[in-house]
Amino acid sequence: MTKELFLEDSYLTSCEAEITAIDGDKVTLDQTVFYPAGGGQETDTGVLIQNGQEITVVKVKKENGEIFHYVSEPDKLSLGPVTAKLDWDRRQNLMKHHTLLHVIAAVFNQEHDSLCTGNQIYPDKARIDLTGITELSQEEIDALVSKANDELERNHEVSVRTLPREEAENISGVIKTIVNLIPKAVKEIRLVKIGDIDEQACGGTHVKQTGAVGKFVLDKTKNKGKGVTRLEVRTI
Repeated sequence: MTKELFLEDSYLTSCEAEITAIDGDKVTLDQTVFYPAGGGQETDTGVLIQNGQEITVVKVKKENGEIFHYVSEPDKLSLGPVTAKLDWDRRQNLMKHHTLLHVIAAVFNQEHDSLCTGNQIYPDKARIDLTGITELSQEEIDALVSKANDELERNHEVSVRTLPREEAENISGVIKTIVNLIPKAVKEIRLVKIGDIDEQACGGTHVKQTGAVGKFVLDKTKNKGKGVTRLEVRTI
């Protein structure tokens, strides 16, 4: 099982590792800084460095509980020591947009009991699907966007903790809803806390303070039906 270093430190840009298996273009490491696509967050990319050669990591996926690094030139790699290095600009932008969605979800939940039903996080933009706001005017939504920008500017600390599932389920109704979507086999829940405004079950990467996100704009609002509204946003 690959040790997921990104869960402990989202700002770790590289690590020394061991290649434990190579299967076609899929490479397995004993530990990694690369985040596999999941939870709406896109994959990290970067390079594996071995014997003075840099081999491009084009995507990273978790399949049946194992993390695989898909590489461009697997024939240039061999079992043994390797350096794994992220495309840090891409990771930073993914972290900013992921933290942004947590803040947006918190603000809309506080004001309208909204719940997030889905999201997608890219380096240059993100989208979030929220309940309970289909009847709001564009002016009302814009006011909530302004409030979310204010919360980012407050520079809330972003922290992570891991709790037994039973304890995490009892923290709040919002967290309980999300935790219930996690397979029962998962007994330890990783929680991401943003200041005093939000705490959610999340396996993704985040910035350390909300001020690092900067400001964001709402590019598009779309009614997805069944009481769900999609907001398409990007940092500026």
